[in-house]
Amino acid sequence: MKRLEGNVTIITGGGKGIGYGLAEAFAREGSNLVITGRTLSRLESAKERLEAAYGVDVLPIVADGADEEAIKNVVAKTIEHFGKINTLINNAQVSKSGLPLVEHTREDIDLAINSGIYAAFFYMRECFPYLKESRGSVINFASGAGLFGRPGQSSYAAAKEGIRGLSRVAATEWGPDGVRVNVVCPLAMTESLEAWSQEYPELFKKTIQGIPLGRYADPREDIGRVCVFLASEDAGYVTGETITLQGGSGMRP
Repeated sequence: MKRLEGNVTIITGGGKGIGYGLAEAFAREGSNLVITGRTLSRLESAKERLEAAYGVDVLPIVADGADEEAIKNVVAKTIEHFGKINTLINNAQVSKSGLPLVEHTREDIDLAINSGIYAAFFYMRECFPYLKESRGSVINFASGAGLFGRPGQSSYAAAKEGIRGLSRVAATEWGPDGVRVNVVCPLAMTESLEAWSQEYPELFKKTIQGIPLGRYADPREDIGRVCVFLASEDAGYVTGETITLQGGSGMRP
């Protein structure tokens, strides 16, 4: 029996990058998937690859993370198709990176907050009744940008720290219902990070110098396996935690 056999996991931004690595890790453990994103062709391609490789059922749904009605539609379609939700992973985020704080505009801040805090809030609120039924879990993604105050990431850091605060309150409020809420702060090599490293080579160099193992995490093998653990019964007493994954791992309050 696979660790998550027959479960249903919603992964925002599941068509590429860390999100696709998460989808692979969960599918490998038997979980059916709902993957969301803004590009249907990318989601359908991910669905084909995941179903062929792992034999799970994958439901792709186009949704903008800042659109409340679109998120309600994702949850409704998930229940219509699968009848339950075991795990919600809020992975997707859009932001301006590489800009000093004084060069940020209100629009830059709004972009990060809307796609980060609001998206996580809407998904959590709409999924809660079904997570309560399954005694499931939420895994929200934050960042070392906020934990450690990385330069050039003020709007991103603000949004991610907001998600951490939201998650800790939810862990307290939802614990009596058996719903666990944890936060993962990943630092993984993706297509987006590769592009960022070429655009901001000095920031990239400083970032990798601070990683204990001197390498970025792999989305499937490193980030994905930790998230599978958090979604499984093995982590049945883990909630309200922030887990940082930066070439090593450690828990921070």
